[in-house]
Amino acid sequence: MATVQQLEGRWRLVDSKGFDEYMKELGVGLALRKMGGMAKPDCIISCDGKNLTVKTESTLKTTQFSCTLGEKFEETTADGRKTQTVCNFTDGALVQHQEWDGKESTITRKLKDGKLVVVSVKLLMSYWAASFIHSSHN
Repeated sequence: MATVQQLEGRWRLVDSKGFDEYMKELGVGLALRKMGGMAKPDCIISCDGKNLTVKTESTLKTTQFSCTLGEKFEETTADGRKTQTVCNFTDGALVQHQEWDGKESTITRKLKDGKLVVVSVKLLMSYWAASFIHSSHN
């Protein structure tokens, strides 16, 4: 089982599935969805004890949040939503749970076959998922 330290580093996006549908379900407009679909972001993760920083960096946009594991904080997402978010490291995975306007989304980051696999799931009346695979690019 992975440790949070094994998730640290720069990870380059190599594959993405269901992202447009996921963004549509979140209410993201067509223009922003098209731009988001073209982006091939790097995910940079660092953790110092319980202090976590996740940065998503592309030529189109860079977003970053820092938090203390297990403590709720306000996050501004790449699409501009203000969420109440909590991150935990559970069963070898970094789990980021977001809540806003009565809606929920969970983003799970874990290692599989030496790659960072990110699965985003929106929970509401319907169930949508998107997955992303990043290879190490340290």
